[in-house]
Amino acid sequence: MRDKFLSWGIVLVTATWIVALLIRAHYWIPILLSAIYALGVYNAYQSKHAILRNFPVLGYFRYFFESISPEMQQYFIERETDGKPFPRNQRSAVYRRAKNLSDTVAFGTQLEVNHRKYEGIKHSIYAKSPSEELPRVWVGGEQCTQPYHASLFNISAMSFGALSDRAQISLNRGAKKGNFYHNTGEGGISPHHMEGGDLCWQIGTGYFGCRDEEGKFNPELFTKYSNLPNVKMIEIKLSQGAKPGHGGVLPGVKNTPEIAAIRHVTPGMTVISPPSHSSFHDAAGLLKFVQHLRELSGGKPIGFKLCIGDTKEFEDICVQMNVLKIYPDFITIDGAEGGTGAAPPEFSDGVGMPLEPALIFVNRTLNSYNVRNKLRVIASGKVLTSLDILRAVAMGADMCNNARGFMFSLGCIQALRCNSNNCPTGVATQDKMLIKGLDVTDKSERVYHFHKNTLHTCNELIAAAGRSSYEEVDATMFMRGDEFDHLADLYFPDILGNVKQKARS
Repeated sequence: MRDKFLSWGIVLVTATWIVALLIRAHYWIPILLSAIYALGVYNAYQSKHAILRNFPVLGYFRYFFESISPEMQQYFIERETDGKPFPRNQRSAVYRRAKNLSDTVAFGTQLEVNHRKYEGIKHSIYAKSPSEELPRVWVGGEQCTQPYHASLFNISAMSFGALSDRAQISLNRGAKKGNFYHNTGEGGISPHHMEGGDLCWQIGTGYFGCRDEEGKFNPELFTKYSNLPNVKMIEIKLSQGAKPGHGGVLPGVKNTPEIAAIRHVTPGMTVISPPSHSSFHDAAGLLKFVQHLRELSGGKPIGFKLCIGDTKEFEDICVQMNVLKIYPDFITIDGAEGGTGAAPPEFSDGVGMPLEPALIFVNRTLNSYNVRNKLRVIASGKVLTSLDILRAVAMGADMCNNARGFMFSLGCIQALRCNSNNCPTGVATQDKMLIKGLDVTDKSERVYHFHKNTLHTCNELIAAAGRSSYEEVDATMFMRGDEFDHLADLYFPDILGNVKQKARS
């Protein structure tokens, strides 16, 4: 193809120029063809792209279609129950709830209800009327002097840098109206977080917002920001589900001068947080750091977030709680299915424990060391729907955080471009032109409605199961498809026995 392009291309360009000169018109055609031919000649002899070397012009179509493949998948191929990481039906439910529209569906479920992966709630024939009051949980143990009355459902960690300024303003205003908290993410507290909504200030391994010139923890800066009235809780980030054991990543294209000033880093550079904290190196050090932050903040709830990996390490933390008599006010458990704007695929796909087994392990371990009643457990990691929230509560969580659901409420279309600075909806980008498309007044209302309507559906599900409160939510409320396989063995033993007997004969 390359040889044909070079030989026939020069013939076509020459012939076009001759015709144009003879008729003395339409010079733009030979100029355009000459430019295309020049580009093709360059591609034919460059050495970086084999496709363009062999197909000097047509090769660009391959890159074009690759760039729009997520949109092609969503708009023309994807079914209601398809789509990763969130299927279309779940995204649609978020959009409708965020817009305060009816979230009902027609003509029945599209799920394979006889599949072993099916999971549902056991309803009661004595269903109750759902409560109109949205659930709340007190956070703060015996060593906390400023406990916080938190919503059951809150905004998970997303930094300014990962999200745009308008996205953060919309989230915070929605949190203020709905009376739930907004986790800042590890990027520090920005002016866009200060719209009146409650904050959970996350302290990552980079100590952004409370670091000195060497990147170490700065107690003076921490004291300054932790005592802000909006800051209700402080969360020490040990790891996150999408990339446990790997520091956070802020691509250089997103690291604007404003963000760099907030984080105390150099603008334009890709910022990779250290994989672990420099302020402590073991379980005892972690708990002493928790106590240190509690004192500096004036007694506000202090906790930590992690994705479970080596279970022995979590057991060591529980042991040291009883030895030192220092207890965190909450522990946030992030599942390996958690999201991120940027991570190596091996970390997103192959590191960390999923949320459900992690919650079961954490709850049982805390109980075995008699510390479960001294703290709250927060579930984070793909907790999007009301069913997800109740499942997490049944597995041992007291509260839930969610990030991507609130991104959907802002207008995110799952374009999968969070790490490129090209988010088409202005949510996960620092491109000023793209950010202009996000209307703060409208989106903050959608954040508020998504939170309210999701928790209202939680109340309806609990009432349908005949339960009166969230304290009554447990694993017995749920049924799973693999139970149906067992039922089949019970109901058809003779048939199965005959098949086995005939096979032996």
